[in-house]
Amino acid sequence: MQKFMPTCSDPLVRAKQALEQADTVLVGAGSGLSTSAGLTYSGARFQEHFGDFIRKYGIRDLYSGGFYPFETLEGYWAWWSRHIWINRYEKAPKPVYEELLGLLRGKEYFVLTTNVDHQFQLAGFDKKRLFYTQGDYGLWQCSKPCCQKTWDNENMVRRMVAEQKEMRIPSELIPYCPNCGSPMTMNLRSDDTFVLDEGWYAACSRYEDFLRQYQGLRVVLLELGVGANTPGVIKYPFWKMAARNPNATYLCINLSEAYAPKEIARQSICMDGDIGNILCQLAEGLA
Repeated sequence: MQKFMPTCSDPLVRAKQALEQADTVLVGAGSGLSTSAGLTYSGARFQEHFGDFIRKYGIRDLYSGGFYPFETLEGYWAWWSRHIWINRYEKAPKPVYEELLGLLRGKEYFVLTTNVDHQFQLAGFDKKRLFYTQGDYGLWQCSKPCCQKTWDNENMVRRMVAEQKEMRIPSELIPYCPNCGSPMTMNLRSDDTFVLDEGWYAACSRYEDFLRQYQGLRVVLLELGVGANTPGVIKYPFWKMAARNPNATYLCINLSEAYAPKEIARQSICMDGDIGNILCQLAEGLA
């Protein structure tokens, strides 16, 4: 693939025009959107919430900590309960998700995302317009798994955070599968044990219905903070949609990774910078 780096003198104007004229907006959101909102996985925020784990285990960031081989389930869930709480049940430090919702207000839209923090819902997005493809920090599943079911974890996570001491939760709080008794684990796509429950399939069906409804119309494919980890979920499908629909606009906003293939160059607007700042600029003057 040859990358196209647009040279338009005012992509902001083009982006505003595309959004104003669109029949609908399909948002594709990656981790860069949450990073712009302040949900950083290293640095000061990580040190504030996990200083004890850093000192004891030498864990360098939230991502690598998720793979640390804790010796006990008490230690494992002490880590994960904190991780879940600050990323799933607390709102992001910066109102970037709210800014995006404001930009979309009054428009038809759907959100496809690889993020698992559910900041969209915390910001007020309609749950029926969201498809979280890679899982949810707010759900547990059987570690085997013995069934295609998930369980909400908010109440238990709240207790784990409140009652843990010295990086261990009380043993009685360790979650086990109600169906087979195996230990629970996170409902996150990392291997072939990832559970696709009824909610996942329902969201997938709504997404497919959305694509059929707006096929061939003026669609803005708004890609936000999508990197190269899972391009097959959002980035490549968005490129294909743009190539197949001459009425579509591919609008990519990313910090240092805003580009498009030359085949859809004329339909592409690529904006390099902080997502939150650019969303604010786009919102100015839009109805």
